[in-house]
Amino acid sequence: MAQGKGTGEGSGGAPGATRLFRGVTQVTLDAKGRLAIPSKHRDALAVDGEPVVLTADPSRCLLLYPRAAWEPIQQRLMSLSSFDERIRSLQRLIVGHADDVDVDSAGRILVPGALRQYARLDKHVMFVGQGNKFELWDEAAWTQQTAQAITFPADGLPPALDGFSL
Repeated sequence: MAQGKGTGEGSGGAPGATRLFRGVTQVTLDAKGRLAIPSKHRDALAVDGEPVVLTADPSRCLLLYPRAAWEPIQQRLMSLSSFDERIRSLQRLIVGHADDVDVDSAGRILVPGALRQYARLDKHVMFVGQGNKFELWDEAAWTQQTAQAITFPADGLPPALDGFSL
């Protein structure tokens, strides 16, 4: 996982601590398919000028990882048996769509056309911190996802959250 500096928003705490990405930021996708990484996260995402990894998620959003955080995920996925059709489908989706993306001098990445189409990204993109990665959502899809997340079924939260308190 990427290493961050300082204790500002999005950091894991003390200098040198593991960077945890959090928060929601709206960014604009330009006509060429580029979007600017929020400045407070650039150094932690693109460590030592390495490319970042952008891939598809089954929820129809994109996942953006620092390369060091992505590598063990790819290794784990590819170590699973592709004889199971469900696993092979996930390997095709997640690893098959994975792309190394350079961060330019202005802090922008070019989102490949196939990934823009998959996630239905339009002009307004939501950059959503998820610990070791970011999710990139089309703004309308993010609004719908958020509305769904706050509407709980009659039986409440999943059992794994029993006793959980904020």
